[in-house]
Formats: sequence, structure tokens, C-alpha cells
Amino acid sequence: MRESWGLLWDLLRGRDNPLCRATDRREARVALGALLILLVGAPAAGWAGGSIAHDALQRSVRAQHQERHPVDAVVVGRAPGRERYVGDPEGGSERAAHIWVVASWQAPDGSPRTGEVATASGPGAPGSPLRIWTDAAGLPVPPPMDGHAARAHAVLAGIGTFLLAAGCVEAGRRVIVGHMVRQRYARLDREWAAAGADWGRAGTGG
Repeated sequence: MRESWGLLWDLLRGRDNPLCRATDRREARVALGALLILLVGAPAAGWAGGSIAHDALQRSVRAQHQERHPVDAVVVGRAPGRERYVGDPEGGSERAAHIWVVASWQAPDGSPRTGEVATASGPGAPGSPLRIWTDAAGLPVPPPMDGHAARAHAVLAGIGTFLLAAGCVEAGRRVIVGHMVRQRYARLDREWAAAGADWGRAGTGG
């Protein structure tokens, strides 16, 4: 790879090196094309990937806020067998260590509900108020993703797309250059085999 970029530098400087073969110049042109794609195509791919991820995540944020509703619940007690802390799978501003408690609340249709929910504010004494999130059926769900978390995920998606595009460009360059090198060696083998047929003959080369 270092030799290819060195040849590219010579090509860009316009150096007319008598030792530079035609195949070297072709490899340098391949490296130049790969460099241009890296400078233009990879950032464009990263921006497009980040934009697509951002739009999709923002739609998900809006959908989650429409489907999930904050509800005031009351702590009944600690959840048996659920002493360990867990992380919020959705992330966002409410990412914290959560502990499970048993709480009671009212579903949107007015029916009473009781179940295990996670809280980041500590277990609390029985009767303590607790804010939870439920779906349309009144079942507890994780808090919706916030806009900050969505933007952070979109940035990571853009960076990942950029790195993937850059890796594909470099892999393509290596494949093309490797094919050119194999063609060069095959041509040299044929020329060497043709020249070898005259070896040892009297008067050859004299």
C-alpha cells in the first residue's frame, strides 16, 4: 500500500521517472481514484447514513411518545426476587440504575392495575407516589426515547457508515491492484518462458 501511495505522489507531482513502468502508473491512477472517493464519497455516504438514521429515529421517538403515556402509580412494596439493578434498554435522559418494585396504577379505561415496574428513584416506602409509563392497554413499558438519544444514535450511525464506506473503497483498491499485479506477473512468466527457449543455443544473443 505504501508503494502505491508513493507512486500516487509521484504521479501528482508530474515526475517523469524512467524507472516508473506503465503498470505503476495505472496502479497510481487506481490509488488516485480511491483517494478521491475517500475524500468525497465516504463523507457523503456517512452524511446520508446519519440523515436516514436520524429521520427513522425521530419517527420512532414521535411514535413512542404517542403510544406511551406517563401515569402516576403508588408503590406497594419491593418486587420479590428482583433485587438486582438493571439498565434502561431505551437509553436517553432517564438512563440510570433501576430497581424493581410492585406498584398499582389506573389504566386508561379506569381499571386498576398492579404489577412490577422499574424505578430509578429508589424503592420507596409503600404508598409512595411513582411515575411510570404505560401503553394504551395500561401495561408498563420503558420510557420513550428522547431526542438527544436519537441524535446521538444517528451520529454513531453516520460514523459507522463512513467507516464502512472507507473500508469498502480500500478493499476495492486492494482487489484491483492485486489483480493488476497478478496480470503483470503472468505476463512476465510468459515472456520469461519465451526467452528461455533460446537459452543454451550457440550464437544466440551474440
